[in-house]
Amino acid sequence: MQQLQDNVGDDPIKRMVEKQTDQEELSPMDPPDAYAPPQLETIPYEEMHPFLQELRDEHETYIEKLDAFEEALLQIQENGMDKGIEGKLREFYHFFDNEIVKHSQKEDKILFPLLHQRMIEKGEHSQGPEATTAVNVLEDDHVEAMQLAAISFNFFGLAARLPNPESQIIVLDAAINQGKALIEHLRLHIFREDNVVFTQAHKDITKEELDIMSQGTPVQ
Repeated sequence: MQQLQDNVGDDPIKRMVEKQTDQEELSPMDPPDAYAPPQLETIPYEEMHPFLQELRDEHETYIEKLDAFEEALLQIQENGMDKGIEGKLREFYHFFDNEIVKHSQKEDKILFPLLHQRMIEKGEHSQGPEATTAVNVLEDDHVEAMQLAAISFNFFGLAARLPNPESQIIVLDAAINQGKALIEHLRLHIFREDNVVFTQAHKDITKEELDIMSQGTPVQ
């Protein structure tokens, strides 16, 4: 993952974006503003297959949860931990475990294998011993999101159990930083999928194949 991010010249998602827009040096690996990304030449929502619409609809819910989580982190920075904030944190991590992880698994198991294959067939991959497509970047995103969620959750739990106030502040600060990193990471991931990859899937995968995917079954 880090190697892909460092070598932006070989970023397959960047090349996909450059094919779809005339904007100069635009890459979802480092968009000008991940909170309000520039408009790209994407397929309109209403023209997308219902399976892809479903994935985008789920993203809308995730953004709302991320906004609420970010607000909770800001409140912790200003006022410290209290019972109300603890409840908001538990709500977010429960949502992450039960909804975001399930969404990622659906993409990994159902959508991504065929999309990766089609990108390879069209030559939309990195050059090297092992062809890398945008799908590989998104799969790595899923893993990194789970890692960031686990680290921030564990830091919050540890901070609550520490008896020493100074140690508690240090660990709580680390938890907040990891939580913010998770928010930024997921927002950028959603940008990549909504603005680039779902459009590519709409173009490269047939309606009949997407119909099969909508039943929860990967195309063989």
